[in-house]
Amino acid sequence: MTSGLGATMVRAGRRLLSSLPALFGVLVFTFLLMRVLPGDPAVFFASGPNAGKEEIEQIRKQMGLNKSVPEQLVFYLSDIGHGNLGRSMMTGQPVLKDLRERLPASLELTFTALLIALIAAVPLGVLAALRPGSLVDHGVRMFCALGVCVPTFVSGLLLIYVFYYLLGLAPDPTGRIDVFTSLPPQRTGFLSIDFLLAGDIDGWWAACKQLILPAVSMALFVIAPLARITRASMLVSLGSDFVRTARSVGLSWRKVVITYALRNAILPVITIAGIVFSTMLGANVLVEKVFSWPGVASYALDALLSSDYAPVQGFVLLMASVFVLVNLVVDICYGIADPRVSIE
Repeated sequence: MTSGLGATMVRAGRRLLSSLPALFGVLVFTFLLMRVLPGDPAVFFASGPNAGKEEIEQIRKQMGLNKSVPEQLVFYLSDIGHGNLGRSMMTGQPVLKDLRERLPASLELTFTALLIALIAAVPLGVLAALRPGSLVDHGVRMFCALGVCVPTFVSGLLLIYVFYYLLGLAPDPTGRIDVFTSLPPQRTGFLSIDFLLAGDIDGWWAACKQLILPAVSMALFVIAPLARITRASMLVSLGSDFVRTARSVGLSWRKVVITYALRNAILPVITIAGIVFSTMLGANVLVEKVFSWPGVASYALDALLSSDYAPVQGFVLLMASVFVLVNLVVDICYGIADPRVSIE
């Protein structure tokens, strides 16, 4: 078992090394893209277009914009190699510190939304596959179509209107915690976990109430692809030879569905879940804006609107790294779900 674990770690290390050229390409592309965008960030941060030339030149020198683009790229890659992502002109703090402070908020929201989506999508997909062409199947398809058609910011605003404004069941959608609740000692950065570790049940419930609406808003958008891939995979598994063999030897229908059909159908769902997670983490900016959620996506959007290069480049690098790690985790989960699948 130890040797198998060691071999898995070696293969995982190889996969990470093979991803380094892609990460390098992302770095260079993002750097060049930020330089061709219209607008001069030095003018923006130098008190607007009426600022003096000396003030603008000082800001340009501070941001390194007085050098040529190849020189800027070399210095940028050198800083990345030393773990320096630059300094944000908006917050005045190192980008790495800003991302470290905001990433737990985005991860907590994304993990919760993905969990809700999986809990809803997998049973819906299984039910639709067990009764193809029925009212249940058509109902699941209609629900999936609505989930894809309604943008996340629209569903978020509707949830706020119904559950906060009309029914008064949800708290004020203004961040991760209300102003009357004290923050727990930070251990994981996930407020729901930190409150539990601190033994504060009231704080935990307050954090969960703030988390539910934005998580559901994100989950509604990704339930559709997860449910559809579950349905398609289950239909293939239910029509396979091993399922017919299991039924012919007298196994119960429940055991056939859960042990044989669902276990084989879950492999594509794992792949889609990994892709969906990476997409949600980077594309949840609308939900973060609607619910005033202090995550990395809203931070990057504010930086982009301000032509603040360093936070945007740091955010893209973070998302690329997360995408690589998620793909690696998906491969490992693939091997656990089906031992015949190799991580290579």
